[in-house]
Amino acid sequence: MIKFNKPYLTGREGVFIQEAIENNRLSGNGPFTAKCQNFFEQRYGFKKTLLTQSCTSALEMAALLMECGPEDEIIIPSYTFVSTANAFALRGSKLVFADSNPYNPNIDAEKIEPLITSKTKAIVIVHYAGISCDMGKIMELAKAYNLFVIEDAAQGVDSFYRERPLGSIGHLAAFSFHETKNIISGEGGMLAINDEKFVKRAEILWEKGTNRSAFFRGEVDKYNWIDVGSSFLPSELTAAFLWAQLQELDEIQSMRKVIWNFYFESLLPLTQKGKLILPVLPEFASNNAHLFYVVTKSHEQYLALVAHLKANEIQAVFHYLSLHKSPYIVNKYGVQPELPMSDFFGSNLLRLPLYPSLTHNQQQKIVRSVLSFF
Repeated sequence: MIKFNKPYLTGREGVFIQEAIENNRLSGNGPFTAKCQNFFEQRYGFKKTLLTQSCTSALEMAALLMECGPEDEIIIPSYTFVSTANAFALRGSKLVFADSNPYNPNIDAEKIEPLITSKTKAIVIVHYAGISCDMGKIMELAKAYNLFVIEDAAQGVDSFYRERPLGSIGHLAAFSFHETKNIISGEGGMLAINDEKFVKRAEILWEKGTNRSAFFRGEVDKYNWIDVGSSFLPSELTAAFLWAQLQELDEIQSMRKVIWNFYFESLLPLTQKGKLILPVLPEFASNNAHLFYVVTKSHEQYLALVAHLKANEIQAVFHYLSLHKSPYIVNKYGVQPELPMSDFFGSNLLRLPLYPSLTHNQQQKIVRSVLSFF
Protein backbone atom coordinates (compact mmCIF):
# COMPACT_ATOMS: atom_id res chain seq x y z
CA MET A 1 0.00 0.00 0.00
CA ILE A 2 1.27 3.45 -0.93
CA LYS A 3 0.48 5.48 2.17
CA PHE A 4 -1.05 8.92 1.94
CA ASN A 5 1.63 10.44 4.16
CA LYS A 6 5.05 9.46 5.44
CA PRO A 7 6.93 11.90 7.71
CA TYR A 8 10.22 13.04 6.20
CA LEU A 9 13.27 13.00 8.47
CA THR A 10 16.49 14.86 7.72
CA GLY A 11 18.58 12.52 9.89
CA ARG A 12 19.65 15.28 12.29
CA GLU A 13 16.56 15.33 14.49
CA GLY A 14 18.06 12.89 16.99
CA VAL A 15 21.34 14.81 17.05
CA PHE A 16 19.67 18.06 18.09
CA ILE A 17 17.34 16.34 20.55
CA GLN A 18 20.38 14.73 22.18
CA GLU A 19 22.03 18.16 22.30
CA ALA A 20 18.99 19.55 24.12
CA ILE A 21 19.18 16.67 26.59
CA GLU A 22 22.89 17.23 27.21
CA ASN A 23 22.24 20.96 27.69
CA ASN A 24 19.78 20.06 30.46
CA ARG A 25 17.18 22.29 28.81
CA LEU A 26 14.02 20.29 28.13
CA SER A 27 11.18 22.66 28.95
CA GLY A 28 10.10 25.35 26.52
CA ASN A 29 11.60 28.69 25.56
CA GLY A 30 15.19 27.50 25.46
CA PRO A 31 18.00 27.80 22.89
CA PHE A 32 16.33 25.71 20.15
CA THR A 33 13.08 27.63 20.55
CA ALA A 34 15.00 30.86 20.06
CA LYS A 35 16.82 29.49 16.99
CA CYS A 36 13.58 28.46 15.30
CA GLN A 37 11.84 31.74 16.06
CA ASN A 38 14.80 33.76 14.82
CA PHE A 39 14.87 31.70 11.64
CA PHE A 40 11.29 32.64 10.75
CA GLU A 41 11.65 36.27 11.77
CA GLN A 42 14.79 36.77 9.71
CA ARG A 43 13.76 34.75 6.66
CA TYR A 44 10.17 35.97 6.33
CA GLY A 45 10.15 39.29 8.14
CA PHE A 46 7.58 38.50 10.82
CA LYS A 47 7.81 41.10 13.61
CA LYS A 48 7.65 38.40 16.29
CA THR A 49 7.15 34.65 16.31
CA LEU A 50 6.32 32.30 19.16
CA LEU A 51 6.48 28.53 18.80
CA THR A 52 3.35 26.79 20.08
CA GLN A 53 2.27 23.24 20.79
CA SER A 54 0.08 23.29 17.68
CA CYS A 55 -1.47 25.54 15.06
CA THR A 56 -4.65 25.19 17.13
CA SER A 57 -2.82 26.76 20.11
CA ALA A 58 -1.61 29.62 17.90
CA LEU A 59 -5.17 30.31 16.73
CA GLU A 60 -6.41 30.24 20.32
CA MET A 61 -3.73 32.79 21.21
CA ALA A 62 -4.89 34.96 18.32
CA ALA A 63 -8.47 34.89 19.63
CA LEU A 64 -7.24 35.88 23.10
CA LEU A 65 -5.07 38.69 21.74
CA MET A 66 -8.02 40.17 19.86
CA GLU A 67 -10.14 39.84 23.01
CA CYS A 68 -12.89 38.06 21.11
CA GLY A 69 -16.08 37.60 23.07
CA PRO A 70 -19.80 36.80 22.82
CA GLU A 71 -20.60 40.19 21.28
CA ASP A 72 -18.26 39.63 18.35
CA GLU A 73 -18.76 38.03 14.94
CA ILE A 74 -15.89 36.28 13.17
CA ILE A 75 -16.00 35.60 9.43
CA ILE A 76 -14.32 32.32 8.47
CA PRO A 77 -14.41 29.93 5.51
CA SER A 78 -16.68 26.94 5.87
CA TYR A 79 -14.19 24.72 4.03
CA THR A 80 -11.50 24.40 6.67
CA PHE A 81 -10.35 22.29 9.61
CA VAL A 82 -12.33 22.63 12.81
CA SER A 83 -9.45 24.36 14.65
CA THR A 84 -9.95 27.49 12.55
CA ALA A 85 -13.44 27.88 13.98
CA ASN A 86 -12.94 26.30 17.39
CA ALA A 87 -10.45 28.93 18.56
CA PHE A 88 -13.15 31.60 18.31
CA ALA A 89 -16.04 29.40 19.39
CA LEU A 90 -14.15 28.89 22.67
CA ARG A 91 -14.34 32.67 23.26
CA GLY A 92 -18.10 32.59 22.67
CA SER A 93 -17.92 34.55 19.41
CA LYS A 94 -20.48 34.02 16.67
CA LEU A 95 -19.09 32.28 13.60
CA VAL A 96 -20.17 33.61 10.21
CA PHE A 97 -19.30 31.28 7.34
CA ALA A 98 -18.15 32.32 3.87
CA ASP A 99 -18.13 30.23 0.72
CA SER A 100 -15.12 29.03 -1.29
CA ASN A 101 -14.01 30.34 -4.67
CA PRO A 102 -15.48 28.69 -7.76
CA TYR A 103 -11.92 27.81 -8.85
CA ASN A 104 -10.26 26.68 -5.60
CA PRO A 105 -11.19 25.93 -1.97
CA ASN A 106 -9.94 29.25 -0.56
CA ILE A 107 -12.42 31.78 0.82
CA ASP A 108 -14.09 33.80 -1.93
CA ALA A 109 -12.99 37.38 -1.23
CA GLU A 110 -15.99 38.66 -3.18
CA LYS A 111 -18.38 36.97 -0.73
CA ILE A 112 -16.95 38.55 2.44
CA GLU A 113 -18.28 42.13 2.38
CA PRO A 114 -22.00 41.17 2.47
CA LEU A 115 -21.28 39.22 5.69
CA ILE A 116 -19.80 42.21 7.53
CA THR A 117 -21.97 43.80 10.24
CA SER A 118 -21.40 46.26 13.06
CA LYS A 119 -20.46 43.26 15.24
CA THR A 120 -17.79 41.85 12.93
CA LYS A 121 -14.40 41.87 14.61
CA ALA A 122 -12.18 39.79 12.34
CA ILE A 123 -11.80 37.93 9.09
CA VAL A 124 -10.01 34.61 9.42
CA ILE A 125 -8.70 33.23 6.15
CA VAL A 126 -7.13 29.86 5.31
CA HIS A 127 -4.46 29.49 2.64
CA TYR A 128 -5.63 26.09 1.46
CA ALA A 129 -2.89 23.82 0.07
CA GLY A 130 -0.41 26.63 0.65
CA ILE A 131 -2.06 28.67 -2.12
CA SER A 132 -2.67 32.28 -1.14
CA CYS A 133 -6.09 33.81 -0.72
CA ASP A 134 -6.72 37.15 -2.44
CA MET A 135 -4.96 39.09 0.32
CA GLY A 136 -5.05 42.40 -1.53
CA LYS A 137 -8.86 42.42 -1.62
CA ILE A 138 -9.16 41.03 1.93
CA MET A 139 -6.81 43.61 3.48
CA GLU A 140 -8.66 46.40 1.67
CA LEU A 141 -11.91 45.23 3.26
CA ALA A 142 -10.28 44.96 6.67
CA LYS A 143 -8.96 48.50 6.43
CA ALA A 144 -12.28 49.91 5.21
CA TYR A 145 -14.24 48.30 8.07
CA ASN A 146 -11.51 48.45 10.75
CA LEU A 147 -11.30 44.66 11.12
CA PHE A 148 -8.51 42.32 12.18
CA VAL A 149 -7.22 39.71 9.73
CA ILE A 150 -5.87 36.39 10.96
CA GLU A 151 -4.11 34.14 8.47
CA ASP A 152 -4.55 30.44 9.13
CA ALA A 153 -1.33 29.52 7.35
CA ALA A 154 -1.22 25.97 8.71
CA GLN A 155 -0.38 24.78 5.19
CA GLY A 156 1.38 27.95 4.05
CA VAL A 157 5.03 27.65 5.10
CA ASP A 158 7.34 29.16 2.44
CA SER A 159 4.53 30.24 0.16
CA PHE A 160 3.77 33.76 -1.04
CA TYR A 161 1.14 36.31 -2.04
CA ARG A 162 2.96 38.13 -4.83
CA GLU A 163 6.32 38.79 -3.12
CA ARG A 164 5.01 38.69 0.45
CA PRO A 165 5.35 35.55 2.58
CA LEU A 166 2.07 34.03 3.73
CA GLY A 167 1.61 34.79 7.39
CA SER A 168 3.24 38.23 7.10
CA ILE A 169 0.22 40.10 5.72
CA GLY A 170 -2.54 39.86 8.33
CA HIS A 171 -2.32 41.19 11.87
CA LEU A 172 -1.67 37.66 13.17
CA ALA A 173 -0.97 34.27 11.60
CA ALA A 174 -0.87 30.65 12.70
CA PHE A 175 1.36 27.90 11.27
CA SER A 176 1.38 24.13 11.72
CA PHE A 177 4.31 21.69 11.98
CA HIS A 178 2.09 18.61 12.27
CA GLU A 179 3.61 15.49 10.71
CA THR A 180 1.49 15.95 7.56
CA LYS A 181 2.95 19.40 6.83
CA ASN A 182 5.99 20.38 4.75
CA ILE A 183 8.15 21.15 7.80
CA ILE A 184 7.33 19.03 10.83
CA SER A 185 7.96 18.47 14.52
CA GLY A 186 5.37 15.73 15.10
CA GLU A 187 2.92 18.14 16.68
CA GLY A 188 3.74 21.82 16.82
CA GLY A 189 2.87 25.25 15.53
CA MET A 190 3.76 28.92 15.59
CA LEU A 191 2.08 32.27 16.07
CA ALA A 192 3.39 35.05 13.83
CA ILE A 193 2.69 38.59 15.05
CA ASN A 194 2.77 41.39 12.50
CA ASP A 195 1.11 44.16 14.51
CA GLU A 196 3.48 45.63 17.09
CA LYS A 197 0.71 46.27 19.62
CA PHE A 198 0.20 42.52 20.14
CA VAL A 199 3.84 41.58 20.77
CA LYS A 200 4.18 42.22 24.49
CA ARG A 201 0.86 40.68 25.47
CA ALA A 202 1.40 37.65 23.21
CA GLU A 203 4.55 36.77 25.12
CA ILE A 204 2.63 36.97 28.41
CA LEU A 205 -0.23 34.79 27.16
CA TRP A 206 2.34 32.32 25.83
CA GLU A 207 3.93 31.99 29.28
CA LYS A 208 0.70 31.11 31.10
CA GLY A 209 -0.22 34.74 31.69
CA THR A 210 3.06 35.64 33.40
CA ASN A 211 5.98 37.92 32.55
CA ARG A 212 8.34 34.95 32.85
CA SER A 213 10.05 35.70 29.53
CA ALA A 214 10.93 39.20 30.75
CA PHE A 215 12.32 37.62 33.91
CA PHE A 216 14.61 35.32 31.90
CA ARG A 217 15.87 38.35 29.96
CA GLY A 218 16.69 40.09 33.25
CA GLU A 219 14.10 42.82 32.74
CA VAL A 220 12.36 42.07 36.07
CA ASP A 221 13.74 40.42 39.22
CA LYS A 222 10.63 38.26 39.74
CA TYR A 223 7.85 37.18 37.44
CA ASN A 224 4.18 37.49 38.31
CA TRP A 225 0.69 36.70 37.04
CA ILE A 226 -0.10 39.53 34.63
CA ASP A 227 -2.92 38.34 32.37
CA VAL A 228 -4.88 35.28 31.32
CA GLY A 229 -2.91 32.70 29.37
CA SER A 230 -2.10 29.04 29.06
CA SER A 231 0.76 26.62 28.51
CA PHE A 232 1.09 27.32 24.81
CA LEU A 233 4.84 26.86 24.34
CA PRO A 234 6.29 23.50 23.22
CA SER A 235 9.22 21.68 24.83
CA GLU A 236 12.81 22.11 23.70
CA LEU A 237 12.68 18.56 22.34
CA THR A 238 9.99 19.62 19.88
CA ALA A 239 11.95 22.76 18.96
CA ALA A 240 15.14 20.72 18.47
CA PHE A 241 13.31 18.41 16.06
CA LEU A 242 11.94 21.42 14.18
CA TRP A 243 15.40 23.01 13.98
CA ALA A 244 16.69 19.95 12.12
CA GLN A 245 13.86 20.33 9.62
CA LEU A 246 14.49 24.02 9.08
CA GLN A 247 18.10 23.30 8.10
CA GLU A 248 16.77 21.52 5.01
CA LEU A 249 13.71 23.64 4.23
CA ASP A 250 14.85 24.49 0.71
CA GLU A 251 15.70 20.86 -0.11
CA ILE A 252 12.38 19.62 1.26
CA GLN A 253 10.46 22.20 -0.73
CA SER A 254 12.34 21.33 -3.90
CA MET A 255 11.57 17.62 -3.56
CA ARG A 256 7.88 18.27 -2.94
CA LYS A 257 7.60 20.61 -5.94
CA VAL A 258 9.08 17.99 -8.27
CA ILE A 259 6.37 15.53 -7.26
CA TRP A 260 3.61 18.17 -7.46
CA ASN A 261 4.69 19.19 -10.94
CA PHE A 262 4.86 15.56 -12.10
CA TYR A 263 1.29 14.99 -10.97
CA PHE A 264 0.03 18.19 -12.56
CA GLU A 265 1.71 17.67 -15.92
CA SER A 266 0.74 13.99 -16.06
CA LEU A 267 -2.92 14.57 -15.19
CA LEU A 268 -3.42 17.79 -17.16
CA PRO A 269 -4.86 15.93 -20.18
CA LEU A 270 -7.78 14.82 -17.99
CA THR A 271 -8.59 18.46 -17.25
CA GLN A 272 -8.27 19.38 -20.90
CA LYS A 273 -10.78 16.63 -21.71
CA GLY A 274 -13.16 17.88 -19.00
CA LYS A 275 -12.92 14.71 -16.91
CA LEU A 276 -11.23 16.03 -13.76
CA ILE A 277 -10.42 19.34 -12.04
CA LEU A 278 -6.83 20.07 -10.98
CA PRO A 279 -5.53 22.77 -8.61
CA VAL A 280 -5.78 26.34 -9.86
CA LEU A 281 -3.13 28.85 -8.82
CA PRO A 282 -4.20 32.51 -9.14
CA GLU A 283 -1.64 34.82 -10.74
CA PHE A 284 -0.84 36.35 -7.32
CA ALA A 285 -0.06 33.01 -5.62
CA SER A 286 3.03 30.83 -5.41
CA ASN A 287 2.98 27.08 -4.80
CA ASN A 288 4.73 25.44 -1.83
CA ALA A 289 3.56 21.96 -2.91
CA HIS A 290 1.93 21.29 0.42
CA LEU A 291 -0.58 18.90 -1.10
CA PHE A 292 -1.87 17.78 -4.47
CA TYR A 293 -5.58 17.37 -4.91
CA VAL A 294 -7.96 16.42 -7.70
CA VAL A 295 -11.64 17.30 -7.81
CA THR A 296 -14.15 14.95 -9.40
CA LYS A 297 -17.27 16.09 -11.22
CA SER A 298 -19.64 14.29 -8.82
CA HIS A 299 -19.61 12.53 -5.47
CA GLU A 300 -20.43 9.23 -7.17
CA GLN A 301 -17.33 9.63 -9.33
CA TYR A 302 -15.32 10.54 -6.22
CA LEU A 303 -16.40 7.34 -4.42
CA ALA A 304 -15.60 5.22 -7.46
CA LEU A 305 -12.14 6.81 -7.84
CA VAL A 306 -11.34 6.25 -4.15
CA ALA A 307 -12.35 2.59 -4.49
CA HIS A 308 -10.29 2.24 -7.68
CA LEU A 309 -7.17 3.66 -6.05
CA LYS A 310 -7.68 1.49 -2.97
CA ALA A 311 -7.91 -1.58 -5.19
CA ASN A 312 -4.54 -0.51 -6.62
CA GLU A 313 -3.14 -0.20 -3.06
CA ILE A 314 -3.03 3.60 -3.08
CA GLN A 315 -4.29 5.53 -0.08
CA ALA A 316 -5.96 8.75 -1.22
CA VAL A 317 -8.11 10.72 1.21
CA PHE A 318 -10.78 13.42 1.39
CA HIS A 319 -10.17 16.60 3.34
CA TYR A 320 -12.83 18.79 4.95
CA LEU A 321 -16.60 18.69 5.27
CA SER A 322 -18.34 22.08 5.33
CA LEU A 323 -18.34 23.41 8.89
CA HIS A 324 -21.58 25.31 8.36
CA LYS A 325 -23.34 21.94 8.05
CA SER A 326 -21.57 20.29 10.98
CA PRO A 327 -23.69 18.93 13.86
CA TYR A 328 -22.15 21.45 16.27
CA ILE A 329 -23.04 24.49 14.16
CA VAL A 330 -26.54 23.28 13.22
CA ASN A 331 -27.30 22.50 16.86
CA LYS A 332 -25.97 25.89 18.00
CA TYR A 333 -27.21 28.23 15.25
CA GLY A 334 -29.73 26.20 13.28
CA VAL A 335 -29.59 25.51 9.55
CA GLN A 336 -27.16 27.90 7.84
CA PRO A 337 -27.37 29.55 4.41
CA GLU A 338 -26.21 27.36 1.54
CA LEU A 339 -22.55 27.57 0.53
CA PRO A 340 -22.46 25.52 -2.66
CA MET A 341 -18.76 25.70 -3.48
CA SER A 342 -17.70 24.65 0.02
CA ASP A 343 -20.06 21.68 -0.24
CA PHE A 344 -18.76 20.88 -3.73
CA PHE A 345 -15.15 20.64 -2.55
CA GLY A 346 -16.23 18.74 0.56
CA SER A 347 -17.93 16.11 -1.59
CA ASN A 348 -15.45 15.82 -4.44
CA LEU A 349 -11.91 16.83 -3.42
CA LEU A 350 -9.42 13.97 -3.13
CA ARG A 351 -5.79 14.28 -1.98
CA LEU A 352 -3.08 12.12 -3.53
CA PRO A 353 0.03 10.93 -1.64
CA LEU A 354 2.78 13.56 -1.61
CA TYR A 355 5.95 13.40 0.50
CA PRO A 356 9.68 13.57 -0.29
CA SER A 357 10.33 9.84 0.09
CA LEU A 358 7.62 8.95 -2.44
CA THR A 359 9.61 7.22 -5.20
CA HIS A 360 9.22 8.03 -8.86
CA ASN A 361 7.95 4.50 -9.49
CA GLN A 362 5.26 5.08 -6.86
CA GLN A 363 4.37 8.42 -8.42
CA GLN A 364 4.05 6.75 -11.82
CA LYS A 365 1.81 4.05 -10.38
CA ILE A 366 -0.47 6.67 -8.84
CA VAL A 367 -0.70 8.60 -12.12
CA ARG A 368 -1.34 5.43 -14.13
CA SER A 369 -4.07 4.40 -11.70
CA VAL A 370 -5.85 7.76 -11.98
CA LEU A 371 -5.52 7.78 -15.77
CA SER A 372 -6.78 4.19 -16.06
CA PHE A 373 -9.89 5.06 -14.04
CA PHE A 374 -10.92 7.56 -16.73
